[in-house]
Amino acid sequence: MKIKAAVVEEVGAPFEIKDNIDLHEVGPTDLQIHMVASGICHSDEAIRRGDASLGYPVILGHEGSGIVEKVGSEVKDFKPGDHVILSFYSDGTCDNCLKGVPTQCRSYAKYNLSGTRADGDDHFQENGKHISDMFNQSSFTTTTVVDQRNAVKVDKNLDLRKLGPLGCGYVTGSGTVLNTLKPKPGDTIAVFGTGAVGLAAMMAGRISGCIKVIAVDIVPERLELAKELGATHTINSKEEDAIAKIKELTNGYGVDWTVDTTGLPTVIKNGVAALAQGGTCAAIAVTPHLIKISTWNDLCVDDKKIVGVNMGDSIPQIDIPRLIEFYKLGWFNFDKTEKFYDFEDINQANQDSVSGKTIKPVLIIDKEYQPGE
Repeated sequence: MKIKAAVVEEVGAPFEIKDNIDLHEVGPTDLQIHMVASGICHSDEAIRRGDASLGYPVILGHEGSGIVEKVGSEVKDFKPGDHVILSFYSDGTCDNCLKGVPTQCRSYAKYNLSGTRADGDDHFQENGKHISDMFNQSSFTTTTVVDQRNAVKVDKNLDLRKLGPLGCGYVTGSGTVLNTLKPKPGDTIAVFGTGAVGLAAMMAGRISGCIKVIAVDIVPERLELAKELGATHTINSKEEDAIAKIKELTNGYGVDWTVDTTGLPTVIKNGVAALAQGGTCAAIAVTPHLIKISTWNDLCVDDKKIVGVNMGDSIPQIDIPRLIEFYKLGWFNFDKTEKFYDFEDINQANQDSVSGKTIKPVLIIDKEYQPGE
């Protein structure tokens, strides 16, 4: 089957939309998905520019939403016409998956970051030449084939154009708080960076009952949005000392929890310094940067911790429906971060993401789609 897709030919190259890409046929546990929309994530940009690699050429995108067109012979829980959000793939059979931690699937890298399907076949080809995929999905396409474990069924009355980013950015930020840090009502949290992941973490802090939810950034407009989405306090770290201000807001102690979404060494260290005794910093950005830290002076003396979190320690089939329920209640207004772009404008959308002009660009792949259909 020939499809249209946005291809990155080599490290640092722009997206090039091609309409002669060959798509793998539907296997026994697969779904063929007609793509409606896809968010653009900073992980896509990290791979495009070579901070990480799946092999080139590559079709990126891993925040897709769409409609099931075909199902494999062994698929039982999906049928043509179902609306789905796409997320990462896990086998469901290894010990970690059976423990309920699919983000630690023993073959996570093989399935999501190898550039091929889980069975080792090419997901995409051009004139017989291999093209790498992403997350066993590659949502920067008009049609894709995924395993049923990549998909989460959603209500057809919801607007599919908005929902794709729940599969990565929003579930990563919120899951880091709800699944990993697990703050208690009355705790305090500071989030460094108010992009999509950071704002999701911040909203999850509010949902968890944190009495102080502090957003830290250098962009005034983003800090204003953070207030609208539930931040109790905002700090422009370009204008004032974030650590000093956080301690001022917490009786000199610091916060119980911090989340860094910037990946910048100085900011990560600030995230540790802003902690109270016994606090934990979650560093979750995709970044090539390294940090230099004293395990004794920066961590042990005050019993602080730094943790890395992959995909918010989420179970997509549980966490994404939970986020949708929070959204319906008005507690998780993720769509206020989004801006729609035509698929053909993918390079502009990506540039606006990199520059910070747009928090969460969403590519509209099917322009004929109407919510509720």
